[in-house]
Amino acid sequence: MSKDSRVVAILGPTNTGKTTYAIERMLGHRTGVIGLPLRLLAREVYDRIVQLRGPSVVALVTGEERIVPPRTQYWVCTVEAMPEGMGADFVAVDEIQLCADPERGHVFTDRLLRARGLHETNFLGSDTMRGTIAALVPGVQFIKRERMSELVYSGQKKISRMRPRSAIVGFSVENVYAIAELIRRQKGGAAVVMGALSPRTRNAQVAMYQNGEVDYLVATDAIGMGLNLDVDHVAFSALSKFDGRRMRPLAPNELAQIAGRAGRGFKSGTFGVTGDAPALDDGVARAIMDHSFTPLNKINWRNHALQFGSIDRLISTLEAKSDNDRLVRAREADDLRALKALGQVDEIFARCTDGPSVKLLWDVCRIPDFRGISHAEHASLLESIFIDLHQRGTIPDDWLARQIKRIDRTDGDIDALSKRLAYIRTWTYVAQRKGWTKDESHWRGATRVVEDRLSDALHERLTQRFVDRRTSVLLRRLGQKEAMVAEVNETGEVTVEGEFVGKLDGFRFRADKGAGGAEEKTIKSAALQALAPQFHLRADRFYNAPDTEIDFTEQGGLMWGSSAVGKLVAGSDPLKPQVQVFVDDVAGPEVAQKVERRLQHFIDRKIASLFEPLIGLSRDESLTGLARGFAFQMVENFGIIPRAKVADDVKALDQDARGALRKHGIRFGQFTIFMPLLLKPAPTRMRLVLWSLSKGLGEFPEAPPPGLVTIPVEKDAPEGADTMSGYRNAGSRAIRIDMLERLADMLRGEDSRGGFEAKADMLSITGMTLEQFADLMAGLGYRAEKGERVKAKPVDEVTPKDGSHKMMEPSADTLVPEKAALDAAEGDAPDKPVMDVAAERPEGGITEQSVPGEGTEAAPEPVAQMPDEGIAPVAAEPAETPEVAPEIAETPAEEILPGTAPDAGVGDAEMEVFYTFTWGRPPRANQNQNQRRGADKPRGKGTPQGKGKKGGPRGDRGNKPQQFTARPPKKEKRIDPDNPFAAALMGLKDTK
Repeated sequence: MSKDSRVVAILGPTNTGKTTYAIERMLGHRTGVIGLPLRLLAREVYDRIVQLRGPSVVALVTGEERIVPPRTQYWVCTVEAMPEGMGADFVAVDEIQLCADPERGHVFTDRLLRARGLHETNFLGSDTMRGTIAALVPGVQFIKRERMSELVYSGQKKISRMRPRSAIVGFSVENVYAIAELIRRQKGGAAVVMGALSPRTRNAQVAMYQNGEVDYLVATDAIGMGLNLDVDHVAFSALSKFDGRRMRPLAPNELAQIAGRAGRGFKSGTFGVTGDAPALDDGVARAIMDHSFTPLNKINWRNHALQFGSIDRLISTLEAKSDNDRLVRAREADDLRALKALGQVDEIFARCTDGPSVKLLWDVCRIPDFRGISHAEHASLLESIFIDLHQRGTIPDDWLARQIKRIDRTDGDIDALSKRLAYIRTWTYVAQRKGWTKDESHWRGATRVVEDRLSDALHERLTQRFVDRRTSVLLRRLGQKEAMVAEVNETGEVTVEGEFVGKLDGFRFRADKGAGGAEEKTIKSAALQALAPQFHLRADRFYNAPDTEIDFTEQGGLMWGSSAVGKLVAGSDPLKPQVQVFVDDVAGPEVAQKVERRLQHFIDRKIASLFEPLIGLSRDESLTGLARGFAFQMVENFGIIPRAKVADDVKALDQDARGALRKHGIRFGQFTIFMPLLLKPAPTRMRLVLWSLSKGLGEFPEAPPPGLVTIPVEKDAPEGADTMSGYRNAGSRAIRIDMLERLADMLRGEDSRGGFEAKADMLSITGMTLEQFADLMAGLGYRAEKGERVKAKPVDEVTPKDGSHKMMEPSADTLVPEKAALDAAEGDAPDKPVMDVAAERPEGGITEQSVPGEGTEAAPEPVAQMPDEGIAPVAAEPAETPEVAPEIAETPAEEILPGTAPDAGVGDAEMEVFYTFTWGRPPRANQNQNQRRGADKPRGKGTPQGKGKKGGPRGDRGNKPQQFTARPPKKEKRIDPDNPFAAALMGLKDTK
């Protein structure tokens, strides 16, 4: 600072032109910096200077915005963002009385003590700072400015009697919203201004107020920081506020800062209270009018001479006390709290071993908690940012992109949008830090675009919620017996003389319940006059609307956006329902026909898209005979048929027919014949509607939530609803049919006659407990026998009395674990009970699965793979295992070490519950003789079918799978002698 530099304090009440004076002084110098308390005010001042000097020489720097042209001469900043050490000719700090603010005061105090221009420095604020400035700033000059207009206290008034051009002040978001809602109902609407709003949203709301679209403004104390508004009256709805730590009453000078917004220029203003706020004390009211307050002799201070040798050293310098009695150590700010919290993290403490690392940590800790989340969550975010910066040098682009993408949504209400705006402010702040990202300009632009988009959406939501233009104009026009102007806007709202009287819901008019009495008929008549041409316009727009704007409900309704425009009714074909439209008679038959055609096109295309496999099946001319009849049944049942209903038809299908049907995606499951593609949520939702229409149900069953393996059984649901939902009822719960087929596949290898226990995989795919699984199995036809036993403990080996180690020798079954499954697949398993009537075997014990040439196709996602069909066979009879247990039982008690007896601790042993499942349904009359004979009655010469001696495979085929067919063998295809491979083929044939 040069010797001829002067420091001037321009002090006085609001509406004295202090900020305007400082701007004029700054523009008189070659370069200058001005610091302002709010980014909203900074943006306002920036726009003013740009109008005077152009954007090429003016910079705007806030925590979340940075516009710096190459030839910048004048810097408009928030106080926290003021650059240091620039050597500008002029420096100004506005609202200097905020040095006493408990949250931000230390920042303003630092600027008071250290911010200086080379030629001139201005401090703008309240006259209460005169003594403190004189004591701390040597050689300061004072200029006192008087208010240009009179400010008068008008006492208490109800909101309903508040005059136009008034601002009502609240000190919480909930209070502001409640007041704005009340004004909307009584006065027609209000603009909303809060400090948490972005400059874009705030400017849009203020413009709505300034342009006269609304006559009232509801705001927080943010309007007290120099925002210039055309306000005639300021009313306080409360006299206390939450300051971040506690509720406290507002000081007279704080009330005066807000009340001073009333009356701009030479126009006088008034202030008062409203709502539940008590009347102001006479002394307080007089002090506000005279701008006479207790001087501020103590201001907040924090040491600026920071030392970054270590985290502990930095904290100690931040907490140092001043020797000056006027400088009071500031209470612990958020950045210091974050520093202390991160200093306790081992990884961060280990990284901060030098000055640059500690300095980087401090810069990260200064990221404001715009989100207002808990201190621990904010510290966790700062920890991630610091580790990335310290380890990589920059924040990863992909991680930052994910954070921004999560916020880039404009749906939701006012609170949701406000939270997203607060969240994007964090990333906007991060993007403004130099060197923290690889491409600073990209991320600054990306965050700005998201903030602008959210700001516009928030302005729209605020306007929709708090602006209602129904006023006394309607009644006045009705009394004048003049023709009223009625209109319908794009959203269907019907207005008469600009006042809302009802809404066009689709193609039906819904009169507003607020209209009544003598004016009701007049309003309705005027509305119908406007609706006559509007019906045709809406019909044209609806006819050309994309299918994405139309949808159906689970009860068969047809919606255009949020408006009901028709419903589905049963047609002659289950897959071709008809449409019944909702159109008022005044619209005329032409509108009704156009709406009906559009809805019919929509539903026809929807069904064609969702049921494409089924429609393709119905149109396949190559299907003949039984296959065509079966295809007709599949179409008639919307692609899902319980196998029990068509067991005979399935049995009658030959393999060629089944193959032709499989080409259309039909799966022959043990319980259900179905098309896996039609089990997805969208086709299921449509199938339930079509099935309910075909059954003539009054109330349609709703589709179950997607992704659930089992659901509770609906007791009052109509018969067949479980199948159409893609489930099968079993006990108290229903299981999804594709998962049931997977379960059936597991059960094929179990001993259904002798009994088996549930495996972990069975419980896993059903997501059930053992008790729930037992109920499910009972619903499938099994008997579940409950028992208890000692929970087995793992034993590696048994040591007999002779000391020899006798290991269990594996049986044939344990050496070849897949043998039983292969036998079952080939139809050679002993006679076992079946799970369901759907599991029909052809004569001779041959299953569809064992026919050569038929493989199992993979089911499309999300339907799990499953076998096409089959019977629930039981595993082959277990081979005899070495009898080790008797040897252990014969061991003399005296040779057993203490504590190792077989029955030791049995009384205290841990018990477990288990279930044994056996097939509970009697054999059916159409079972063949071999199936009725039983597993203990061998066929022929005493050897069970498919088994040789000792339970092994017959003959010398080993473990090779056997294949059978119910059809006569096909004639072997003659080898073409002209085929160049004929000789090789003949050679192979001869070697067989």
